[in-house]
Amino acid sequence: RRKGGRAVRAQPGGAGRGMAAAAFERRVLRRAAEHHYLRVRLELPDGGARPNAAQFKQLVVTALRELHGEVGAALPVDVLTYEEKTLSAILRVISSGLVKLWSALTLLGFYQNRRCAFRVLQTSPFLLALSGNSRELVLD
Repeated sequence: RRKGGRAVRAQPGGAGRGMAAAAFERRVLRRAAEHHYLRVRLELPDGGARPNAAQFKQLVVTALRELHGEVGAALPVDVLTYEEKTLSAILRVISSGLVKLWSALTLLGFYQNRRCAFRVLQTSPFLLALSGNSRELVLD
């Protein structure tokens, strides 16, 4: 049990009678991650032309510019992977710009005068965390 940020042993007569108290160790990251990674998907409900990697990156920059102006457009965002078939990508942004990027993508509504929507599927300060999704895991 925890009390005021310190470990406290279970008291005798409690739910764990006759059992040794479980030892645990708390780990806290001292330094925040430099980057955050987002797995995103662009949804184009009416079909039509699909953006290539360069057009996708430009769409991200446009979203930032529309919501946050030139300062937002200057936010360093990298497209690490892009699949034109599924319109999904993994983006890297400095951690201080995560909220700006996420909000800009969420509020973008048009691509080439057609309705569109960005869906943020996953986000993590660790790129490896985006390598798989336990909800889509298929066991043989």
